[in-house]
Amino acid sequence: MPDIPTREDFAADSGSRVERLIFNHRRLIVAICLLLTLILGLEATRLTVSASFEKMMPQSSAFIRNYLDNASALRGLGNSVRIVVESERGDIYDPAYLNTLREINDKIYTIRGVDRSFVKSIWMPVVRWIEVTPDGFQGGPVMPESYDGSTGSISQLRANVARAGLIGSLVANDQRSSMIFVPLLEHYADSGKPIDVREVHRELDKIRAAYASQQVKIHVIGFAQLVGDLIDGILQIALYFLAAAVIAGLVIFAYTRCARSTALVIYCSITAVVWQLGIVRLLGADLDPYSILVPFLVFAIGVSHGAQKMNGIMQDIGRGMHRYVAARFTFRRLFLAGLTALLADAVGFGVLGIIDIPAIRGLALAAGIGVAVLIITNLVLLPVLLSYTGVSTSAAARSLHAGSQQTYARLFMPFCRPRGAAIALFVAAALALGGLALSTRLQIGDINPGAPELSADSRYNRDNAYVTNHYQLSTDQFAVIVKTPPGGIGTYKTLQEMDRLEEALRDLPGVQTTTSVASLARRYTAAGFEGDPRWMTISRDPFTVSDALNSVYVAHPELLNGDRSVAPIVAFLTDHKAQTLERVVKTVEAFAAHHDDPDRRFLLAAGSAGIEAATNLAVEKANRSMLLLVYAAVIVLCFITFRSWRAVVVAVVPLVITSILCEALMVMLGIGVKVATLPVTALGVGIGVDYALYLLSIQLSLQRRGCSLEEAYASALAFTGKVIALIGITLAAAVVTWAWSPIKFQADMGILLAFMFLWNMLGALILVPALSCFLLQNVGVAKRGLTQAPKEAVRVDRPGYPA
Repeated sequence: MPDIPTREDFAADSGSRVERLIFNHRRLIVAICLLLTLILGLEATRLTVSASFEKMMPQSSAFIRNYLDNASALRGLGNSVRIVVESERGDIYDPAYLNTLREINDKIYTIRGVDRSFVKSIWMPVVRWIEVTPDGFQGGPVMPESYDGSTGSISQLRANVARAGLIGSLVANDQRSSMIFVPLLEHYADSGKPIDVREVHRELDKIRAAYASQQVKIHVIGFAQLVGDLIDGILQIALYFLAAAVIAGLVIFAYTRCARSTALVIYCSITAVVWQLGIVRLLGADLDPYSILVPFLVFAIGVSHGAQKMNGIMQDIGRGMHRYVAARFTFRRLFLAGLTALLADAVGFGVLGIIDIPAIRGLALAAGIGVAVLIITNLVLLPVLLSYTGVSTSAAARSLHAGSQQTYARLFMPFCRPRGAAIALFVAAALALGGLALSTRLQIGDINPGAPELSADSRYNRDNAYVTNHYQLSTDQFAVIVKTPPGGIGTYKTLQEMDRLEEALRDLPGVQTTTSVASLARRYTAAGFEGDPRWMTISRDPFTVSDALNSVYVAHPELLNGDRSVAPIVAFLTDHKAQTLERVVKTVEAFAAHHDDPDRRFLLAAGSAGIEAATNLAVEKANRSMLLLVYAAVIVLCFITFRSWRAVVVAVVPLVITSILCEALMVMLGIGVKVATLPVTALGVGIGVDYALYLLSIQLSLQRRGCSLEEAYASALAFTGKVIALIGITLAAAVVTWAWSPIKFQADMGILLAFMFLWNMLGALILVPALSCFLLQNVGVAKRGLTQAPKEAVRVDRPGYPA
């Protein structure tokens, strides 16, 4: 066996130019990294968490372009909040309740960012009643102008509510609660900045708390409330992040029994998170409820790579090397594999940028920055720090303990042999085929009612269930935009076509009812003729139609713009499940294909459900193309690293099976592919390839030096396989704690990531040798033209192994 080089006789000018640049300037690198940590850490403390309604929309979608082009004429169909005030005394016709409702209404009206022109409640004068009398039309605000809380004014209010037809819309079916409809502006009028939905949420929570003891219960639903509840859960996400870091640290320490090296791995991984957050802040970006999970992913990737470097240095020190020499040899062996793996991770995050939803692109940016800084903190800084500190003597000796190596050999070495390899591949193929059959049932979009981002028993979903059960009109509104030249909405032909589309939509399963100027024009036309049901029609007479539309515009200004060129057809849906939205979209598209002409067009889409339908289409389009791009990039990177198509197949096949089984698991758990879960499969591929890259880089290096497959895999298993198993289990144990999070999409991500961490680990340790048995058996022989590998090449204590 060659002599182990000491610190004194190690050639400092050996190794690559990158290695010399790093290790010949260690103090400078440590100083620069410490300075960057202080600067970026200070910036990270200024980072805020925000959310915008527009950031959740696919910006290039034709649906969204149609909505944004006509947003000024579609007030009330965009970002809005519904506040339901429930009486705990009895019905709403109680002076104390009505006084409390007025106070709440007035406070909500003054919240910054509220579109006050379109606020609706029984206290708002824009909410009116109209009826036909022998003397003609009569009407007025639902709340009597002379209301004073007396029995007479209460009776008048009760009659006005009935005449205005508010039961089921602004007043509950059981008349024990009433609703305040609050549309929000997209931007502040004074500054032009997007409204701060967190501020709206805070103000609503203040109102909720202030009136909690006044015998009313307040229920709030809408985008601002949903995002606010998500952001409120971020403190718990931080606690889960801390728990994950503690779990990772404890498991690594239990494996190494070396406090200093464990602390350095955790320190460098946390440093990467600090840098990432600081750079995001310097770029002027913010975190949102989706990208808030990125810091943990960066931490997890950092721990994975850091543990590999720590393990390599620990084993070399155990063989008698000086800590500086061990650090350089480990850097020399693993830098390229680590760099390739991190580039694969970056690609996994980067391809998310093809999805034109700003929230997803923000996640991709934050994660891409995190992976980039890991190249410095965990591939460069960690080996440099370990070259100073080294590891404890007992930990170094334990890393070479023959007992643990024999245990791993007994478990995984049989998969290098034809019989074990065939069994492993047969089982993997069966699982893949079963998973593929199950994954065909994977749905795009939400599968369950309510807000899927939160748990079913969350306050928001309880409020949503209350509103759904007590009001006839759903909060899931799908709006078709009817656009004509100015005045075109008032033509008989346009109203007739709108009425036909309403009829077609009402026939669909999942549609409660519809409303538009066309259906309302029928009612107001009949009202103009003493309520005669024979006049419940769309009149051909322009003057009659004009009178009807004028009445509609006064009572429902959100259904018609001023020049009568834009009018929505609003379908109220029973839910926003993907199947319901798909049926509505197909029906409208088929109708528009046959009825669009130069005088009128039926455009998709507005309303909360319409925007969600556009998002589902964008997610469905991006889902497969994203995975194809990830795999294409990973294949290219693996080929550059291994220079063998067979090795690429060995590395990629386990990842493909992981993707298939992950989708099957989503079907089994009732998780749809949506904005919150779309990144998971791409991340699984990018992060999962790390294991195969580290294992194969050692195995192929030894095979090309003349070792047999079994000898090379045994050495790779001893050198890096134990850490692969350790990290897979550690990260899975850390993220599985997310399953108890009140934020549903975090819980879903935790389950899926835990599964992928474990399966990628098993795929690397079982399928890599199994596939190698049939594809890479004779790499060394083919390379050198040898008939038998020289035994001395197997030794793992060579100073340069396998540099």
